[in-house]
Amino acid sequence: MDSKKLRIIVIGSSGTVGKEVAKGLEESGHEVIRVSRSSGDFNADIQDKKSLETLFKSIGSFDAVANAAGDVKFDSLENFTDADFEFSFGSKLMGQINIVRTALPFINDNGSFTLISGILTDEPIAGGTLASTVNSAIEGFVKASSYELPRNIRINCVSPTVLAEAESYHPFFPGFIPVEAWKVAKAYEKSIAGVFNGRIIKV
Repeated sequence: MDSKKLRIIVIGSSGTVGKEVAKGLEESGHEVIRVSRSSGDFNADIQDKKSLETLFKSIGSFDAVANAAGDVKFDSLENFTDADFEFSFGSKLMGQINIVRTALPFINDNGSFTLISGILTDEPIAGGTLASTVNSAIEGFVKASSYELPRNIRINCVSPTVLAEAESYHPFFPGFIPVEAWKVAKAYEKSIAGVFNGRIIKV
């Protein structure tokens, strides 16, 4: 069975995961539109809803959005400030939710969204309370919204462990087995080209 060539927007395409996602999708024959804050085919900041609206209006029709962007703060619970919470919620949580909300009027029927969470949803680490909170919220959004998206549009979430390439983070993940970014990219491809809906794909 021939696979359909899709037009896919990769947000966060300049990052470690995003680069591999874009590369892997192109190698599979899809058309990839690279988006990041300061490089790629288009620029956008997921913390800025108006920036996202401009992005999707400018691109036109597309079949899928794969997001690999979003940041959270790491620190001890007693050191977190209101600003840390606002930043993390605004970036990795509301940033991803707003990707879906703003892209929905423009994405083709039978399209798909793939968001990103992380292993800290299930396996917390010291200093990772805020990340665990945000990741859990993202996964809740994906599971619930999968029942409400119109026009046979699907949504899934990739949940990777610490990246092999992110060596500076390894000491904070004692006993965790790192995963290479290309393997995380394969999970995105599974989400986009497959039939899953409302799934958390752990890598």
